[in-house]
Amino acid sequence: MAFVLTPGQRHEASVFEELMTQGAVRRSGRGRPRIKPHRVCGDKGYSSRRIRAYLRRRRIRYTIPRKTNERRTGPFNRALYRQRNLVERTINRLNQFRRIATRYEKKALNYLAMLQIGAFLLWL
Repeated sequence: MAFVLTPGQRHEASVFEELMTQGAVRRSGRGRPRIKPHRVCGDKGYSSRRIRAYLRRRRIRYTIPRKTNERRTGPFNRALYRQRNLVERTINRLNQFRRIATRYEKKALNYLAMLQIGAFLLWL
């Protein structure tokens, strides 16, 4: 799991590529960690040409619904998209920690540390 903090007024899709370079998954057995995921699921906020082109360049499959004002249409797997709720539920469980939900920390580094501690507690 990886976190990238943005200012409150900035959309999270602007740091999508930075987020994708951070998450490394340890392989079972020997070898370097796997940085490239098999598939990315996102909501309509991530529906942009730039993000789709980035994922295609890296040969990553994606399940992102198209916005209603987009001209192009393409295949969309609704069953895979519904599995995205695991991430949404994890974020909601992180927000059960009062310190994370109200953001008591003034510095981003301290807040990021609290997010990581909360994620570790949920993982254990």
